[in-house]
Amino acid sequence: MSKKDLYRPNVAMIIVSNNYPQKKEIFIAKRNDLDDIWQFPQGGIDKGEEVHEALFRELEEEIGTHKAKIVGEYPKWISYDFPQKIAKKMKPYKGQTQRYFLMKLKKNAEINLDTKHPEFEDYKFVSVDEVLDLTASFKKPVYEKVIKYFKKEGLL
Repeated sequence: MSKKDLYRPNVAMIIVSNNYPQKKEIFIAKRNDLDDIWQFPQGGIDKGEEVHEALFRELEEEIGTHKAKIVGEYPKWISYDFPQKIAKKMKPYKGQTQRYFLMKLKKNAEINLDTKHPEFEDYKFVSVDEVLDLTASFKKPVYEKVIKYFKKEGLL
């Protein structure tokens, strides 16, 4: 297995409410399998699947809607390592390499966490500044980098 293959290809999304850009409220969800861990929706890219296909599939699988539009995209793949506790469950991967998107929910989008394979038990919309206080420490460097980029672009 090459070094590249040690990182699971993944899409991740920073979702803003349909009040965007007047209000920059960011969707964050509480995992149902870890204590008090909040994160952005994300998920693996299946073999042969295009990035945008995976993005909208994961959006529906994780929060029960596909009613969103892409506002921006982080220009590079960004990787992180799993903490040891999580890495054991995710073998053969040691981490993820992600493509990040900024997405806006459409007016008629309804969030439903009771999906076929629920990963989240709760969600809320928070300010850009609150996000980092709620997220897992191993994801913070990635979240900081992506948020900083979208801020610099005038999108957050």
